[in-house]
Amino acid sequence: MDNLGKINWFPGHMSKAMRKTAEDVKLCDGVIFVLDARAPFACINDKLTGLFANKPIIYCINKRDMISPDAEKRIAEKFAEKKLFYVFSDAFSKKDVERIRAACETALEDRIERDKLKGVKRTLRFMVAGIPNTGKSTLINSLCGRKSAETGDKAGVTRSNKWIKSGGIELLDTPGTMPPNMENQKYARHLAYIGAINDDIFDAEDLALSLIGELKTVAPLCLKEKYGVETSGTPLEIFEGICIKRGFLLKGGEKDFSRGARAVIDDFRKQRLGKICFE
Repeated sequence: MDNLGKINWFPGHMSKAMRKTAEDVKLCDGVIFVLDARAPFACINDKLTGLFANKPIIYCINKRDMISPDAEKRIAEKFAEKKLFYVFSDAFSKKDVERIRAACETALEDRIERDKLKGVKRTLRFMVAGIPNTGKSTLINSLCGRKSAETGDKAGVTRSNKWIKSGGIELLDTPGTMPPNMENQKYARHLAYIGAINDDIFDAEDLALSLIGELKTVAPLCLKEKYGVETSGTPLEIFEGICIKRGFLLKGGEKDFSRGARAVIDDFRKQRLGKICFE
């Protein structure tokens, strides 16, 4: 096991989506780039940001409820060091949604002021972009106060660009897009863990074993507290212990790694292992 190998996922529809994004960004005043707080730096697709070179970008670090306040503080420090304009959000929090609205106005305050001097009042237009499954559509629905964008807990739900009105702002929902080639394989694994990459391209047992190996480093207590296993051994030994503790066994006492893998991945993604940040 642990044979994930080199991870790369760039299906044909993403190439088309990148071309459409390059065209549509010209119609926008700015970009809301949505990231998953559990792996925020892995979520920054440089191929996408390259398309936004002349537009103000708001990095929306979403799913803040899935990480600890300490992790949030450290992420904020890194974004500040890089001089990136960012805002944390839980897409289901009205307070955070209003914070995003305020950030949109701050990002375009010079343009808004120029329009005021000219006596012009116009709708601000923002593209909502990012890799798959970071919560873009959920965020849009919260900003609009209604279900306007299709959502789902797997990669690739949004397949086309769509304009949605939200008060004095128009939002362009775009498909999640990965970089054509993922050079940083550690980041690629983080994206696999959080469900940003289609699970169908992985063997679940390999993915779970890799996840356990990383959790052993970044959050060993979560494994011990959830499954009652010791974490001093190898990832495979920990995986075997989880299967035994949870009763995932086949005839003859063999470990049912298939059931164990699905349980570990699901427990992590549904926050049953606690608040975990890989970066």
